[in-house]
Amino acid sequence: KVSAGLAHVEAAAALAPTAEIQAQRARLLLLLRRDADAAAAALAAEALGPADALTFDTIGNVHARLGDHEAAARSFSEAVARDAGNPAYRLNLAMSLGFVGRVAEAAQHHETLLKQAPTDGRVHLALAGLAIASREKNHIDRMEAVLRQRPGPDDELRIRYALAKEYEDIGEADRARAHLDAANAAHRARIGYDFARDAAIFDAIEESFRRPDHFTGPSRQEGAPIFVVGMPRTGTTLVDRILSSHPHVHSAGELQAMPVAVKLLAGTRSRFVTDPETIVASGGLSPDDVGAAYMARASQHRRRPDGRFIDKLPANFLYIGHIARALPHASIVCLRRHPMDTIWSNYKNLFATTSPYYAYSHDLMDIARYYVRFDRLMRLWEELLPGRVLQLSYEALVDDQSGMSRQLFDHCGLSWTDDALAFHTNKAAVATPSAAQVRRPIYRDAVARWRQHEEAMAPVAAFLEQAGIVI
Repeated sequence: KVSAGLAHVEAAAALAPTAEIQAQRARLLLLLRRDADAAAAALAAEALGPADALTFDTIGNVHARLGDHEAAARSFSEAVARDAGNPAYRLNLAMSLGFVGRVAEAAQHHETLLKQAPTDGRVHLALAGLAIASREKNHIDRMEAVLRQRPGPDDELRIRYALAKEYEDIGEADRARAHLDAANAAHRARIGYDFARDAAIFDAIEESFRRPDHFTGPSRQEGAPIFVVGMPRTGTTLVDRILSSHPHVHSAGELQAMPVAVKLLAGTRSRFVTDPETIVASGGLSPDDVGAAYMARASQHRRRPDGRFIDKLPANFLYIGHIARALPHASIVCLRRHPMDTIWSNYKNLFATTSPYYAYSHDLMDIARYYVRFDRLMRLWEELLPGRVLQLSYEALVDDQSGMSRQLFDHCGLSWTDDALAFHTNKAAVATPSAAQVRRPIYRDAVARWRQHEEAMAPVAAFLEQAGIVI
């Protein structure tokens, strides 16, 4: 249906190439995963001088989906200028402004939105994420009052996460955990998560790559992207910022390029991008073909043609075998953080609620089970690909920023630059929950934070110890 719609839009564009038609063409191209064509169509739409707010908003959404938040903010600003009363346009603008570090402006737009819709959980959560709360400056009383109004389940979920974040910021650990427990229990029940689905993916990867004939063969690919992977909330954004401080490196964001390349070439009909069927089917693919497909897709997200780019999709740790064989010149860095801090940080952050990658994150024991399999898979990659992956300790990076950053640069074949020590001055957009943190110099606040919840996490500690993981 999308392809048919695109054909009609392109026929219309040939007759009358208006900004509105080009914007809709960009949107449809994006749905078809033709990212480079979508970006070109969005720029063409801008060049034609849109006159209406909807067209600017459509263009902004294409830029945002492609990770160009500066361009998105520019388009969303035009949409709001033309229709200031539309809350969707203003929310899009506020989110993009937050991503590019224009925090005060973003907060102003969020406050305007809350005057129109006081129970909007998306706005409360985004506002809480813009800065570190203090006892003198926070939004806690307002959000508690909104909760008493019994908002809908989606709004309640986000407001409770926002409250947990601000309570933790001000040192109220028990209140933070109470909100997280309520939010996560309700959401896990709604989505019906079963760890068996993720376990089956890990099983398929381990069983497949242990076979000597799985995904083998030469690759002539010369591309040398840098992959930063690991469990979420373990320092991947921090390392992305450190690496992109190098003059010849830039971040392309969290790309789906490798999972999608494997999925499309495997040709499986399953509805998930990452699933056991696709992992097994990928064994017969040519690493060279996968590498070429990855580079063609990923290159559409490059900010500039020169130098190297970073792909910071944390879940690419599932694809390390594919990456290493398809892209022999790629560098791979996996962040490792204390297991208890990793589990707690996954629990307290709301990831994309529709993404199957993070469905495990709404129960402490589910996260613990996932961590054990992650740890086991990383040991397999080290066994099969010795030395290919730098497993970088978040705690070691915090304790010795200079030494570990030099080790990181060396692993990636990069010359040293002292700019790496001032990563927090990096102006690039940040579209993750780490935005406020990575605009500060390195700090120790997040180390051993799980101990504020030690009693509640005792079953997690016991489970990890039984699995042989030292805490």
